[in-house]
Amino acid sequence: MKHARLFTAAALTLMLALPAQAAGCFADYKAKQDNPLRLHYGVAQINGPCDARSAAAELAPRLAAQGWTLLNVVSVFGEDGLASRKDSAGPNYLRF
Repeated sequence: MKHARLFTAAALTLMLALPAQAAGCFADYKAKQDNPLRLHYGVAQINGPCDARSAAAELAPRLAAQGWTLLNVVSVFGEDGLASRKDSAGPNYLRF
């Protein structure tokens, strides 16, 4: 009986944690191109762990495939931070 209670408690905890992960993770970043020098600020969805190091590891190859070099990940955030960054990211909003 004690094991059943522990299992139920663990299952409930897991179910409560899932909606937070399902909401999505996003990163805002800065990138550059050389010859001529071009800079851009953008916002991208992150599919892996929601931290700056993982976001950088995921974003760098995406950007490189289009000739951009990731300079830095400014921050990582949830869906609640998208609206405030949309205008600043312009055409690079969820582009990469």
